[in-house]
Amino acid sequence: MALQLVQVNFKARDDSALGRFWAEALGWGVSSEGPGVTNLQPEGFTWPDTDAFYVDFVTVPDPETVKYRVHLDLATTSAAHQAELVARLKELGATPADVGQGDVPWAVLADPEGNVFCVLEPREIYQGTGPIAAVVVDCADPRAMARFWDEALDWTLHEVTDDHARLRSAKGVGPYLEFLRTSGAKPMWNRVHLDLLPFPMEDQKAEVARLRALGATDADVGQGDVPWKVLADPEGNEFCVLGRG
Repeated sequence: MALQLVQVNFKARDDSALGRFWAEALGWGVSSEGPGVTNLQPEGFTWPDTDAFYVDFVTVPDPETVKYRVHLDLATTSAAHQAELVARLKELGATPADVGQGDVPWAVLADPEGNVFCVLEPREIYQGTGPIAAVVVDCADPRAMARFWDEALDWTLHEVTDDHARLRSAKGVGPYLEFLRTSGAKPMWNRVHLDLLPFPMEDQKAEVARLRALGATDADVGQGDVPWKVLADPEGNEFCVLGRG
């Protein structure tokens, strides 16, 4: 049995508009599995190919405007590429954001619905990740989060300190999953969450039981009767274990 982190899911006021922004930002293709859902995938890949990483946008009645604990870091290959990407993102509708970052070499922006993300300066570790360098989760204890997620996923733990932890697919493809020590309590539910895919899909029930044994808890975000299972990690971050519809 194995679980793969396959996508990040954004709650949106307008999934189509937000999806178009991010499709242009990442250079990815757009599709839809139904009304209120916009799916993004790298060119040349089709869901659920686990050599790729995907992004979903789902319209909800009120996605809220609070500080979220999950954000994306975008990779660049040079200082010129970083400057060009920031300029292009602003043309697409991104705006500069101040999250108290001070004087840093990366640019902090917000997408048209206020989701904060970073455009990183060139870093060797992210060359080869694709446009998304990392999915970053703010947390109180990176070591504890690394223990849980290292056991939860069929991924490789690359680094762990008191302030930061980093995992990546064992295949060496796609973005990193990173945990960054920050202060402050979790504000309600996260607008951005992780989706996990069991292999095979029929192992969903067993994988959910295994995650509960590791410290995950059941979460109710108003999902109703759906084929996926909503859980929360030890710091309360919701995530979904996907299943067949």
